[in-house]
Parts: sequence; C-alpha cells; structure tokens
Amino acid sequence: MESEKIKVQTESGQILEVVVSSKKADAIWIVLGEGLHNVKCKLTPTRNSLAYVGSMLGREIVYERSVKQVRADIERDNHARYQHKT
Repeated sequence: MESEKIKVQTESGQILEVVVSSKKADAIWIVLGEGLHNVKCKLTPTRNSLAYVGSMLGREIVYERSVKQVRADIERDNHARYQHKT
C-alpha cells in the first residue's frame, strides 16, 4: 500500500511534500524525512476551518485545504477502500 503524500507550505513560501501518517477531520499527522531523521507534526484546523496549521522545528506549516474538503477526501478514500475489498 502506498503512503499518502500532501503538499504543505512553510512560512517562507517553500512547498514541501510530506507523508500523511494519520488523517482525521480534526487533525492530520504528517512526517517529514525518513528513518532516524524524520520529524512528526500535528496539523490542526484554523479558526475559520479553511486550512490546517502546525509547527515543525519552530517553523509554521500550512496545508491549504478546508476541513470540509478533508472530510470529503476521507469519505472518498474509505468508500474506495471498501469497494476494492468486495
């Protein structure tokens, strides 16, 4: 099974592709790096629910998808997973 990857933006505007370790509407856990040198980060929804933010190594990370969009992604992925098993 292939790991899901998303693109996040740093406060300096750099775009990073990170691996998603867990995804729920109220939080997304991401991993940057591999092996012993990986860093985990929890992204939580902003007050207006239009993006997810977190802090990794003292830098702000932003995932520019709304809670509504992430919830739809989760439902779509779950539906596809269950359709594939039957």
